[in-house]
Amino acid sequence: MSTRNKPDFYALRAKREGYPARSVYKLEEIQQKYRIISPGMKVLDIGASPGSWSLFVLKRLKGAGHLVAVDLESLQLKKSHRNFTFFQGDVFSQEIVNKLQQFAPFNCIISDAAPGTTGNRTIDTGRSYSLVEEIITMAKGLLAEGGNLVVKVFQGGDESQLMDQMRRDFAMVKGLKPKACRKESFETYYVGLQKGME
Repeated sequence: MSTRNKPDFYALRAKREGYPARSVYKLEEIQQKYRIISPGMKVLDIGASPGSWSLFVLKRLKGAGHLVAVDLESLQLKKSHRNFTFFQGDVFSQEIVNKLQQFAPFNCIISDAAPGTTGNRTIDTGRSYSLVEEIITMAKGLLAEGGNLVVKVFQGGDESQLMDQMRRDFAMVKGLKPKACRKESFETYYVGLQKGME
């Protein structure tokens, strides 16, 4: 069994705490540092499968506000929540965009989405760049003033340009590699705080 497939501290903790995946602890650290989510907010989770980030958000919303999640795959959430809507499909398709606009504007958009990987770092970082660029563009039309954005980025190329793009739209932009990221991973997260506010 490779190190990657072997359950580590975070994977075991996720199982114990009822989360579908260990990735929840990346969002938990971002939340602890930047307080991006609070009860009553409208939140959009892009690339939500298997559902750990969505479940974390629902716990933070405490029954108030609303969470909308989108993914090509289904979610592994065991119970339904009255303040939760899930759309299965391509978040960039006009059909899904039209549905999201009915819930907009959102106070926070989070994305742990990653492109299909090939193992070729140059190709994978390029695909990640394109995906994140589309999410940043989409966020401009869906985020409320003062809203927050979190995106996952593969390092190794021109990702600093993505941060520059975000700086034009947000009062503050931070880069963070949460402790729950695997050591061999080249992913990091960009956090945009307070859209459209100087």
